[in-house]
Amino acid sequence: MAKEVKNVEYGLEKIFEGAQDFLPLLGTDYVEFYVGNAKQAAHFYKTAFGFQSLAYAGLETGVKDRVSYVLKQDKIRLVLTTPLNSNSPINDHLRKHGDGVKVVALWVEDAKKSFEETVKRGAKPFMEPVVEKDEYGEVVRSGIYTYGETVHMFVERKNYKGAFLPGFKEWKSDYNPTSVGLKFVDHMVGNVGWGEMNQWVKWYEDVMGFVNFLSFDDKQIHTEYSALMSKVMSNGNGRIKFPINEPAEGKKKSQIEEYLDFYEGPGVQHIAVATDNIIKTVTELRARGVEFLSPPPHTYYEEIPARLGVHMDMMKEDLKVIEKLAIMVDADEDGYLLQIFTKPVEDRPTLFFEIIQRMGAKGFGAGNFKALFESIEREQEKRGTL
Repeated sequence: MAKEVKNVEYGLEKIFEGAQDFLPLLGTDYVEFYVGNAKQAAHFYKTAFGFQSLAYAGLETGVKDRVSYVLKQDKIRLVLTTPLNSNSPINDHLRKHGDGVKVVALWVEDAKKSFEETVKRGAKPFMEPVVEKDEYGEVVRSGIYTYGETVHMFVERKNYKGAFLPGFKEWKSDYNPTSVGLKFVDHMVGNVGWGEMNQWVKWYEDVMGFVNFLSFDDKQIHTEYSALMSKVMSNGNGRIKFPINEPAEGKKKSQIEEYLDFYEGPGVQHIAVATDNIIKTVTELRARGVEFLSPPPHTYYEEIPARLGVHMDMMKEDLKVIEKLAIMVDADEDGYLLQIFTKPVEDRPTLFFEIIQRMGAKGFGAGNFKALFESIEREQEKRGTL
């Protein structure tokens, strides 16, 4: 079993004591993608991932320069935004990065204070605090830049009863495929350039009050051909977790280098979404056409009992079914987890999704890293980018 928690003998509660309380975060509010065709992207996420129609903004609501479709599944909200003319600055983002995550919105009690506290600690402003109102109440939003062109938006909605935000109307659709069982955002991973990981770790510590509670180096995360380094940042209550990756030297090009080449800079690499029943969720996703990375070899599954150790007794899932679905399993001191990764969800080999079910484990599957990255390398080899 890979040991991945720093100072594990003190427990996560002791580690989180180092997090500062000037920026209390209640959870992930929404994730906004800039995409080339929001209408078609919305259909994809509804059909393939089981999201439901929630809200809409565009020409019909008085917005002249963009259109946004909002999708929901349990506590997850995705916003898909497309420019409506060539003058929109969104086009600059799409031209450079392709479809990808622009905004990671965080739910807060006080968006004005969140902005002031982070900016005075060194954050670059994206949007000054703005009060947005309609007949359902008011929302206060503000925003700062993080790595690359990615933005953290602070959203204060305690005085709002509408479907999403002022300026949006409820989106009613006859086409709403059933949910696949996705519950909430577990974590979101960012890729940064060579030598930049520690810079952004310090940024999250100083600006956001986060703590680094897990660290992996290239001795832990490597294959025969490539390597990377990663540090996991978390806020004080542990609801928001942002692992940060940077490439490391290897014989061939790592997945992080490939991402940086095609995204043309730092950005969100993947979104991990939680489920209570990964077997049911993945079975449904596969039936709907979602493509996952190639499976680990049979020997990987033969080694699962040894990897889980004492946690094997509490495992309820059938190993044969897990192997058939190519789900990976790992454990830490607190329990075990099951996880699987999609292929990139667009033609550029950039953004992908992780499906994760935690059975007590608080880690990120360190014991799966080698098998996972070998699977990614097989895809890179097909693309000629390894």
